[in-house]
Formats: sequence, C-alpha cells, structure tokens
Amino acid sequence: MVTAVTSAFTLSGCSAIFGRSEASDIARINVSSPDLREGKPLPRQHSCKGTVGSPALRWSSRPLPDAKSIAIVVDSHTPSEPAVHWVIYNIPATTTELGPGAAESPPEGSGQAKVTSGKTGYQPPCEPGGSYRFSVYTLSGKVTDDEGAPLSEILKQIADRTIARGRLTAVNIE
Repeated sequence: MVTAVTSAFTLSGCSAIFGRSEASDIARINVSSPDLREGKPLPRQHSCKGTVGSPALRWSSRPLPDAKSIAIVVDSHTPSEPAVHWVIYNIPATTTELGPGAAESPPEGSGQAKVTSGKTGYQPPCEPGGSYRFSVYTLSGKVTDDEGAPLSEILKQIADRTIARGRLTAVNIE
C-alpha cells in the first residue's frame, strides 16, 4: 500500500505534496502550532502513545483571491517506510486554524481520506526515529470526494489545485 501511494505521488504529479511542484507561482503559507516546533520532537501526546490526537495548527499567507478551500496532509519518512497519517480537505478557505484533536470534530463541510493504514482520520505516528510533516495547502477548488476514493486520487486532486503551501516538520517523537 505504501509503495503504491509513494508511486502515485511521483507518477500523478503529487510531488507538490512533498515540496516539489511544477507550478510556477505557489504562494508560501506560514504554518505554526502551540504544540509543535520546527525541527523539534513530536510531542508524545500527538503520537500513538498519547491521547490528544492531532496537534493544533495555525496558518497564514498573503491574500489569495482564488482560494476556495484548505487541505492538510500529515506524512512521515521513517527508517521503516513512508506513511500518510492524516488528510483533511475542503476546509473553508476562511479558516486559519484547527484546534487539537480536530480529526475527531472536523470543520463543517470538510472530508478526511483513508490514509496509509486504511483508516480515516488522524492516525498518530508511532516510530520514534522519523520526520513528521504537517503540510497546509490552499486550494483553488474543492476536492471531489467520491465515496471510497483512493488516497492517491485525493492527493492528486490536492496537488492539482494547490496555489499556496507551507509546512511544519517535527523530527522524532518525544
């Protein structure tokens, strides 16, 4: 499954999810969190050893008149293999933050994809020696979420509609 998702990123143009895009004008989003610090360990309460779930995230960018929605993708690169831990999309474009545990009570109208584990919602990272990326994307449209759409299809739609992006990366788990 992970190999298929990783291949789908590469083949479908979803390299934007991992920071490489062929688009010429991708605006920058500033991503912050009261729970996470760039380059610091992921707090234990947001890992599989904790009970809080997804961390609070905040974001800002220059005004983007074409913004229609926001998507968040949490992925990891670990010694064992890469994984996608959370994909939430169709967040209203006027939203600038999500509180802790947002996967349990997502914004109205948003959707969540089945991730690498096959489950929907935030699937907390478990492997202590990894890099955990919390990426926020501003999209020029909404993701069409046919029931049961594969993760690769959702990620491709996010990549195809990205007009701004930013990332906060935690390294290892406390």
